[in-house]
Order: sequence, then C-alpha cells, then structure tokens
Amino acid sequence: MRRPAPSDRVRPPTRRPNGQIQRHIAPVSDFLLDPCLEADTLPVGDLALSRVLLMDDARFPWLILVPRQPGLAELIDLPEAQRLVLTQEIDRTARLLKELTGAHKLNVAALGNMVRQLHVHVIARFETDEAWPSPVWGRGERRPYGAGDGAAMVARLRAGFGF
Repeated sequence: MRRPAPSDRVRPPTRRPNGQIQRHIAPVSDFLLDPCLEADTLPVGDLALSRVLLMDDARFPWLILVPRQPGLAELIDLPEAQRLVLTQEIDRTARLLKELTGAHKLNVAALGNMVRQLHVHVIARFETDEAWPSPVWGRGERRPYGAGDGAAMVARLRAGFGF
C-alpha cells in the first residue's frame, strides 16, 4: 500500500460559527493561480479543495473551480480522494449556480487548451444567451461586470456557498 502524499492528506474537520462542519484538504503553500485566470475572474472564495472564481463576463454566469494544488494539468493528476472531492464541489457549484440563475442548461468542462492549470468551468446557459446553443468560448466580446454588479454577484455566490 502506498503512503499518502502530502497533497492526499485531509485536515480534521472544523466547525464553523454557524454550526456547519467544514472539511479541509491540507493547504499547499506553493499553489499559485494562473495569471490568465487571475486577470479574467473575480474571487469568490475557497471550498475544501478548490478556489471558486467568477468569470468576469456578465453575458454568462460562469464559475471556475481551481484545485489549490500545484502542478496539476489534468483531472487524472489528482489523487483519487481529491478527484472525489472535486466532483462533489462541481456538483455543489452547479446546483448553486442553477438555483441562483434559473439556467436552462449547465455546461461543465475541463479543457485546459488555453490555460494549462487544472480548472473546471461551470457555466449557466440560457436559450436566450448570445452563444446559444454553441459553446461560449470565442463568441463575441467579453463584457466585464460593472463594479456594483460584479460585487453583488460575488456576494450572492458567497452567501450561497456559506463563505
């Protein structure tokens, strides 16, 4: 049996002030967010494994999950236990995004062709959005959130996640 790598270790759960139990993946001090992701998104918060980002494009409610582990490019780079955690975080994120937006369809994808760092897109789609039914990538010009709109969306997401 292989000995767990440091990135496989899970810290003991803690209890939040609201009584919810929070499970933690051991933090890695050398995690760095890809500069393209940092430039194109608004930070929402951290789940047990992943950083949650809001794509700064008001045309599409679009979240990105980035596992906070260095050197990951593919889902298969994650140890099995962490792949399960990521799957649970994708589920939680998709359900919240659908609840907050009333999306007609959710797109979930991990491509990595432009940004090599492992990240998962969770995008709320509407039959009325400008890219429907095609993928959102490469469609029109990005429309950043206005300061108040972006902050309001981040606040709604943070409240929904319980951050």
